[in-house]
Amino acid sequence: MELRVLQYFLAVTREQSISGAAEALHLSQPTLSRQLREMEEELGKQLIIRGNRRITLTEEGIILRKRAEEIMELVRKTENEITLSNNYIAGDITVGAGETDGVRFLTKTAKALQEDFPDIHFHIISGDGISVLENLDRGLIDFGLVFGEVDTSKYNMLKVPYKDTWGVLMRHDADLAEKEVITSEDLQDKPLILSRQRSSRSSLIKWLGKRYEDLNIVGTYNLLFNGSLMVKDGMGYALCFDKIIHITEHSGLCFRPLMPELSEEMHIIWKKYQIFPKAAEKFLQKMRQFSE
Repeated sequence: MELRVLQYFLAVTREQSISGAAEALHLSQPTLSRQLREMEEELGKQLIIRGNRRITLTEEGIILRKRAEEIMELVRKTENEITLSNNYIAGDITVGAGETDGVRFLTKTAKALQEDFPDIHFHIISGDGISVLENLDRGLIDFGLVFGEVDTSKYNMLKVPYKDTWGVLMRHDADLAEKEVITSEDLQDKPLILSRQRSSRSSLIKWLGKRYEDLNIVGTYNLLFNGSLMVKDGMGYALCFDKIIHITEHSGLCFRPLMPELSEEMHIIWKKYQIFPKAAEKFLQKMRQFSE
């Protein structure tokens, strides 16, 4: 399968029509249609359902679109890394990170690095721990910022000089809002909203003192902004890290820490035996300097 044909396929999915894609690609419609049919024949699967006005992707077509986007992003990164002069440090650094105050470590490091190398560009891909690891394994990001234990058989790691503290996000008029700290007993009968990546063996579940399946979990989130909307609408209490949701007197929300305190260490990780371009090497050097 040629990269050129993958680009054609992505153009069709973007324009949602073969005629629109042909115009954008400066190709004739019959030529583009033939290329798509040959790709389907090569794969032995129908990828596109052709309608009167717009195309629809089959299940296999949806899978190919996702993989094609990843492939083209890797091609772009590879071209940038190879074409840069040995005496000139520039390029893109991409880090996957969840919602945490620890992102400040990344941004401070990036700012210091850009003062020395202004043509280095820094990108944060937001997502929970699951998506960070997936993107790292696929080579779509250079580094990941994660919490808890790290699989050191797969990743190198650098401890970040930040930690996140667990607590409860709730409405101002909630039953527990008058308390200064929240104990596990306070939450035993309450409707809870948890991060989707909290497994039954996580430190938070252990702190709650119940089996995961015995908790009254009414909802989950992967980004806390959505969880905060659940809280605002009265669905329950969100267990989350501090300093993520901006709380003001007009927000209608409040945050209370857990007692006994529960916190999480965080690490920057990257794939073992990773060969970095110069920009990423400089970023790693600067992170090591800032973490001392």
